[in-house]
Amino acid sequence: MKKVLITGSTGLIGYEVISQLLGKWAVYAVSRRPNEYLSTHTEQIICDLSQSFDTSPFPERVDAVIHLAQSEHFRNFPEKVEDIFTVNTLATLKLLEYARKAGAKNFILASSGGVYGYGDEEFSEEKQLTIRDDLGFYLSSKLCSELIADNYSSFMNIVSLRFFFVYGPRQNETMLIPRLIKNIKNGNAITLQGSSGIMINPTYVSDAAEAVVRSLDLTESCKINVGGPEVLRLRQICDIIGDWVDRKPIFEVNEGVDARNLFGSTRVMRALLCEPKVRFKEGIRSFI
Repeated sequence: MKKVLITGSTGLIGYEVISQLLGKWAVYAVSRRPNEYLSTHTEQIICDLSQSFDTSPFPERVDAVIHLAQSEHFRNFPEKVEDIFTVNTLATLKLLEYARKAGAKNFILASSGGVYGYGDEEFSEEKQLTIRDDLGFYLSSKLCSELIADNYSSFMNIVSLRFFFVYGPRQNETMLIPRLIKNIKNGNAITLQGSSGIMINPTYVSDAAEAVVRSLDLTESCKINVGGPEVLRLRQICDIIGDWVDRKPIFEVNEGVDARNLFGSTRVMRALLCEPKVRFKEGIRSFI
């Protein structure tokens, strides 16, 4: 049975990826602290990627590495800048070196659709990325990790997955969709940029995880957007959530601000990995 090492194994996408791999791959799950599910179903490895870590507990040989971990302090710039940089860049480099020495054929890197910046067009993988001063530190470190990983493409297949607004059960409540649900339930106003708010294509966690699992079969390096099947305005998203929680959303409209739209083409995802299946009405029903 092939071996795969996964970081971020207790995260939203990591849990779902592991559930889809069990019985098909020998899974080595890296996490910061002991977890009963992981210790029962996988070979769990306790390792904090935000600190200096030793790869000696990792398997000597591995067929693939899936790097899903992200700093839990990703919003706390500059207070937690070292934590963000260490997990997103230094840990990525160390894992790439481990993967090279362990004979891995594929390295799957969790990046973000946010590396494109913002705009009114559908972002595609063919777009030439430029250094922007409005990315912020977290997204800049994600872009940096992609560049670091690209240098290892002569040793293994480097697959950078650019996720767009993944949501689902067990998600950290500081993320966009859980925040919207909480605010609508509590009757708090949602601020819209323009009359209808930003446009995004939210991705349900099972679709995101399937894309990760299918990436293990790729035989060349590539960058792939991972997005949901529909592009929605924030007002539409809130109205759908409101229907399920039986609360009408309250909006504050900021007409003087241009919407910072961020939605990605899924053409390459559909061609190389899988078709995103879960529409937002279905996904949010499962979530709520």
